[in-house]
Amino acid sequence: MKIAIVGAGIAGTTAAFWLHRSGFDVTVFETAAELRDGGYIVDFWGVGYEVAEKMALTAQVHAAGYDVEQLRLVDQDGGRVGGFNTRALRRMANGRFTSVARGDLARMIFNTVDGQVSTRFGSRVVDIEQSDVDVKVRPHSGRPQSFDLVIGADGTHSAVRRAVFGPDERFEADLGYQVAAFEVTGYRPRDELVYLAHSSPGRMISRFAMRGDRTMFLTVFTADRLPGPAPRTTDDIKHALRQVLGTAGWESPQILAALEHTEDIYFDRMSQVIMDRWSSGRVALIGDAASAVSLLAGEGTGLAMAQAYVLAGELNRADTDYGRAFARQERLLRGFIEGKQASARRFAAVFAPTTSVGVWARNQATKLLAMPWLGQRIWRREISDALVLPQYGM
Repeated sequence: MKIAIVGAGIAGTTAAFWLHRSGFDVTVFETAAELRDGGYIVDFWGVGYEVAEKMALTAQVHAAGYDVEQLRLVDQDGGRVGGFNTRALRRMANGRFTSVARGDLARMIFNTVDGQVSTRFGSRVVDIEQSDVDVKVRPHSGRPQSFDLVIGADGTHSAVRRAVFGPDERFEADLGYQVAAFEVTGYRPRDELVYLAHSSPGRMISRFAMRGDRTMFLTVFTADRLPGPAPRTTDDIKHALRQVLGTAGWESPQILAALEHTEDIYFDRMSQVIMDRWSSGRVALIGDAASAVSLLAGEGTGLAMAQAYVLAGELNRADTDYGRAFARQERLLRGFIEGKQASARRFAAVFAPTTSVGVWARNQATKLLAMPWLGQRIWRREISDALVLPQYGM
């Protein structure tokens, strides 16, 4: 069976790994000219960690990852106003928890299929046409190509979803925030294994020191701070961030100065994807294309890997009955993922409280996590994924 995967991100390459391992003929289409390895730091645990174990990747993940020791919330002078120690969290996860750059994880997974499956970088899919016997994928250059199935793993703003299910506005739920992330070399000061964050009403900016004298910055802010059309070019994004962060306090002047020395900036609105069904005919969606939870959930990467693994496993079991495989995958995962989406929506105001009182209250609440009896109770609930992944024998 010939399967096209659109998107060479974490969801797409995880699916490629398991489908190739099951004997399917896999072709991956990717719009970018090369593997996208930017992004931000993600906490990696739960079902995603379990899939990585099955792929024999956990040693690499831990080698590239960071055992963050503390989240420290600071005021505009850098004084500590909240936060908590994270070592207890790792203990409760029995060591099956780390923080890793999303791009590093994407590279690890891609390396498992590089040279094993056909990967077509710089190939943007512009149309998908289904029939009773096949599905044709038309890239922006070249002739349409015939496949038995197509898997859309091309992110929140999925071209596959638009072509098969309809326009983005039918499925994307805007959470009212925008996010930007970028990395620079040589920034000072550095605080090793400490995630620092400063909030002012409607804005949060954070930094994390990485290997190689690199620092990763992440900022989240309410969308009303940047009215009008979303910035498209790198220069537009830099201008927008100067507008938003110029009066944010703390290290904002130094951070904006560092911003001028990078051209690789992740920028997007924070949204979720809500769909009644994840498949139509011979086309199925996985990862953010089907059910983006947003970075507020803290587990989107792992959920994408779980969806890819389960879909490949069900296709392997179902042989040619792809409709049954698509339905079983959705039945197994939908409730679990919808719960993660609901949790992320409740958590939104914690990232960037809109008032000074809200910032103060959030900071005080984080101090409660430093109390062993309460912190352990909360963390145990948060890191316990109520989903048992099927064993497929792949």
